[in-house]
Amino acid sequence: MKIAAYEVRPDEEPVIKGLCEKLGIDVDITGLNLDESTVSMAEGADGVTTLGQSTYSNEVLDTLKGYGVKVLASRCVGYNHMNVEYAKKLGFKLCNGSYAPNGVAEYTVMSILMCIRKQKKALYDTNDNNFTLKGKMGRELRTMTVGVIGTGKIGATVIKLLSSFGCKILANDIFESDEVKKYATYVDHDTLYRESDVITIHTPLLPQTEKTLNADAISKMKDGVVIIDNARGELMDIDAIIEGIESEKIGALFMDSFPGEVGIIHVEHNDDIIRTEGMPYFKLKYLRSFSNVYHTPHMAFFTKEAGEQMAECGVRSIYEILTEGKSTHEIPA
Repeated sequence: MKIAAYEVRPDEEPVIKGLCEKLGIDVDITGLNLDESTVSMAEGADGVTTLGQSTYSNEVLDTLKGYGVKVLASRCVGYNHMNVEYAKKLGFKLCNGSYAPNGVAEYTVMSILMCIRKQKKALYDTNDNNFTLKGKMGRELRTMTVGVIGTGKIGATVIKLLSSFGCKILANDIFESDEVKKYATYVDHDTLYRESDVITIHTPLLPQTEKTLNADAISKMKDGVVIIDNARGELMDIDAIIEGIESEKIGALFMDSFPGEVGIIHVEHNDDIIRTEGMPYFKLKYLRSFSNVYHTPHMAFFTKEAGEQMAECGVRSIYEILTEGKSTHEIPA
């Protein structure tokens, strides 16, 4: 059995190599993305594993099929980048990653606290030797209402963590959880928008969830609402978000992900000019200029524990499919 592993970070490499050695798997490893220029590394492989920046174009998938690759495994939880419909049409088995929700959930609580305590301004001013309190008065979470859109593993964990702060918690999801109901009240979107001081979104990126946070949704929110997106950037209509920041309808924004971030995140850009299709980089730079907008490079997941789980999952899911014919991580048809 042979695996081709792409986008391998330095922290992942020893985990992937160690598990492959234990399972008797030959593995080729690169830090590069899977695309037309690197696909040849997968020739002779039974499975391919990547993170979320690789290109699963029809051409790449056709080439992998010709090489005899049988399983494609994303080490990320999200799999919207995998060209699922065409991949399944070609007969590939597809798997996505799995890791404990705690890292992203804890990061989300941190994001909320940073926004409501105006930490960006506090840190920037202090670094500039401005030790005044001007513009730094915050809020206490116990007096606020937090709306959580999406109550899967991560959203549910966010809710449980928030419950200890004493805030009112509203939730929205197609599937309601009895466990979540211990801590939060399920409401419709409009009620959540209308009553929440803070809104955090934790839904997968699907055609029906793209641009959930759009102009219509924002218009229904409280003035000064705090928005947190530590999931996928495409859940936001970025033009509507910019308008919300400019008009001060949005009081603070924390985003760990940004639309069109492929080719931007996890790469140094100190000396180059950044161009991205469909989402001009200047919009991100413009948003970052506001003292109430926080941006981090898609790192909410990035803990030692989650990194190890993701790396192991990318290997084990391929191994399970090829040896047992199934995996708990397989993406359903």
